[in-house]
Amino acid sequence: MIARRETLKMRHTNQKLRLSESAAAYLKEHYTDKFSLDQIADALFINKNYLARVYKEVTGRTLLWDHNHLRCEAAKELLEDRGLTISVVAYKTGFSSSSHFSRIFKIHTGVTPSEYRRRPAR
Repeated sequence: MIARRETLKMRHTNQKLRLSESAAAYLKEHYTDKFSLDQIADALFINKNYLARVYKEVTGRTLLWDHNHLRCEAAKELLEDRGLTISVVAYKTGFSSSSHFSRIFKIHTGVTPSEYRRRPAR
C-alpha cells in the first residue's frame, strides 16, 4: 500500500514537472507577446489557477517573473546594438512603453537599460 502511494505521488510530481516545463517552453516561444495567464493555460489545456500554483511550486518563481526575465535577457542582446534606441529595444522585446521596460529591466538586472549599455564591454 505504501509503495503504491509513493508511486502515485512520484507520478503526480512528474506530471507537475512536465507541466512546468511546457509552460516554460510556451513562455520562451511567446516572450514578446503580452503576458496572459489565460492564454498560456488555454494553450496547455489546463486550469489557469492550477497552472500558476504548480509552476510556482516547481520553479519557485511566478510565470510573470519568468516572462519578464526572458524579455530582459533578450533585451540585453539587443542593447549591444547601439544603433537601436531603448524605445526600440523595449518594443522588440514586447514592452508597450520604454518606462515600463526600464523599470522591469532594473528589477531583473539591477541596472537601467542605459546603465547596462554604458557598462564596459566584456
